[in-house]
Amino acid sequence: MKPISITSFASISPLGNTYEKVWNSYTDANHRIKQQDFASFSSWTASLPEEDLQILNEIRNSDNKYKNLDNTVIFAIYCAREATKKAKWQPNDNFGINIGSSRGATSLFEKYHKEFLETGNSSTLSSPTTTLGNISSWIAHDLQSNGPEISHSITCSTALHSLLNGVAWIQAGFCDKFLVGGSEAPLTDFTLAQMQALKVYSKETDEFPCKAFDFTKTKNTMVLGEGAAVVCLEEGVSEKTIAKIEGIGYATEILKHNTSVTANAECFQKSIAMACKSINLNEVDAIVMHAPGTMKGDTSEVNAIKAVFGEKTPFLTTNKWKIGHTFGASGLLNLELALLMLINQQAIEVPFAVKQTKPKTLKKILVNAVGFGGNAVSVLISK
Repeated sequence: MKPISITSFASISPLGNTYEKVWNSYTDANHRIKQQDFASFSSWTASLPEEDLQILNEIRNSDNKYKNLDNTVIFAIYCAREATKKAKWQPNDNFGINIGSSRGATSLFEKYHKEFLETGNSSTLSSPTTTLGNISSWIAHDLQSNGPEISHSITCSTALHSLLNGVAWIQAGFCDKFLVGGSEAPLTDFTLAQMQALKVYSKETDEFPCKAFDFTKTKNTMVLGEGAAVVCLEEGVSEKTIAKIEGIGYATEILKHNTSVTANAECFQKSIAMACKSINLNEVDAIVMHAPGTMKGDTSEVNAIKAVFGEKTPFLTTNKWKIGHTFGASGLLNLELALLMLINQQAIEVPFAVKQTKPKTLKKILVNAVGFGGNAVSVLISK
């Protein structure tokens, strides 16, 4: 692989909207999950802080055309502005954009569909504002960029697949910079009802509604969150380099059920091995797991890690107990946690988990994501 650097990153999530806020949120032992009222029920969710909604409203009001866009686009525009500003990218730079979303314009689609059922008519903007491709194209409009624009949905591994695409384009020499990430705004009645129908959603009543990383739990405890995250990828290593892409891996399992992976997550075993093929496995200091908070999802991933690493399992962590599962954005929010751990040289523990020995230094961190049907991605980053 050509050397590829991460030169900037930005996010907006239940943890906040700046490096400092997000890291401070990670260093406390409190989750950001609350009860939210919907039309016919109440459920656990992790939503953006009230103070960040004003920032998003300012973006909506910055261009008259933005007033009809879904939150997935507004979240992503905020992150794209922040990340490219920090990376000092200019509109005439040769950079591509790949921001994906598992579900896309969830809220808008449901609004327009309800309107159609009630009136028999559809709004003029219902189609262009609800296509998955509209995230990257609106970011390109906002940044006035000239490079390629890609949007896609690969369920919950969407954001890390965006990173794979960016790496591939840079490797091929088509671009020397790529903005990659994911955005998701799934906190709607219908989406919550879908997750509840799968019988994976949390009904916990104790201190931690989402027990992601509790491998002894006897109930599913997945909770949904919202947010977006992006990183700037650049060819080479420079004074701007925050971390390097050390390896990438991906794999897909043959479907045995619409939503499941095998007991030992063969897809993760393959993606992890591919991402780490150029290093000794004992060089991996930590792994940020996908760990969605479901019984099978959590245990199959940890089984896969043990199958690859044997007795010398790296330090393991996850963020879904704190911010919920953000679907297509989750892989990049995992990567953000890994980047912050590298920068601050501090491993973040899950408060209710079995204690692990923290690594003295963090040089290489593996990041995982997987979606429905077992499409796994693993990305290895290094200082």
